Amino acid sequence: MKAIYRIIGIGILVALLALIRFYEKSLFYDPLIDFYRAEYLHGVIPQFETGKFFLHVFFRFWMNSVLSLAILYVGFLDKNILKFSFFLYVILFIAGFSIFAFLIFNIEEQHFMALFYVRRFLIHPLFVIILLPAFYYYRLKIRNNNKFESLSTKT
Repeated sequence: MKAIYRIIGIGILVALLALIRFYEKSLFYDPLIDFYRAEYLHGVIPQFETGKFFLHVFFRFWMNSVLSLAILYVGFLDKNILKFSFFLYVILFIAGFSIFAFLIFNIEEQHFMALFYVRRFLIHPLFVIILLPAFYYYRLKIRNNNKFESLSTKT
């Protein structure tokens, strides 16, 4: 695939991630958005439907994850990177959602910021920001090692 098409594809996928963020209030049930804008300072968490909230966090995580995995695939065109990334996303979801559920069910004022950051990690595509440069660096390192090995075998 030509580089220009890959860049355009990644641009479109990033725009889709931005649209999810832009329309988050109309797409997802998240009573903590307004809570963290100001009310958490007062220490009163709003009432919410736990099952509905969990379901929407689940859907938002996987919508962002599918787009993030697509970005990684278009960027590198490597199924092994895609499989490894999917595995990492599954582990991240299991760990992050478990911590999120624990914090929701055991919410206390001292946990408000921990809940905020765990929720943020689940509902925003932060993992792709970590994986893109990591895989790029990995590719550069492999490419440089291959060049070095080919030079050393020629002599």
